[in-house]
Amino acid sequence: MNPAPTPPLDKRALRARLRAERDAFVAGAPAAIMPPAPYLARLKPGLCVAAYLPLGSEADPALLADAARAAGCVLALPRTVDRATPIAFHRWLPGDPIETAAYGLRQPLADSPPIAPDIVLVPLVGFDSDGNRLGQGAGHYDRALAALPHVWTLGVAWSMQRVAALPVDPWDRPLDAIVTETGLFERKPA
Repeated sequence: MNPAPTPPLDKRALRARLRAERDAFVAGAPAAIMPPAPYLARLKPGLCVAAYLPLGSEADPALLADAARAAGCVLALPRTVDRATPIAFHRWLPGDPIETAAYGLRQPLADSPPIAPDIVLVPLVGFDSDGNRLGQGAGHYDRALAALPHVWTLGVAWSMQRVAALPVDPWDRPLDAIVTETGLFERKPA
């Protein structure tokens, strides 16, 4: 008798579980996420690094953004208009005005100049060793990264967000690497 096939993972249920686990993990005050050597080696004056301002218990990319600025890179943050419109990246410096958008997202003002990133620091809810990312579910980063096929992507997460495997849709783009408070996970070669 053949075993029953494993049912596909439900992304919505997995998101809820991982968010609850992430909230509990952050309550224990994990160590900061330090910039890994492969990321630092990519930083060059004039490159644009797109970061984000964390929401809730998301891993904070502040030290990665600080390292980029110290290397002479330009910083950008994502800006959303609505659920259907892909995010755009806008130039940003710490101290520049920020507005709160839908879902509590903190983003640059509409008049900040748009800019194309070279490196994108990507928030996530979960990840696996193949570099697959489970996002918030709106598809903003999926659409943005599809329009930027040559950028290097670095997921920023807590180590407890790693799972054995994630469900993957045709539009999902694996991240190049993921950094956590315990180190760097690079995607396994295909």
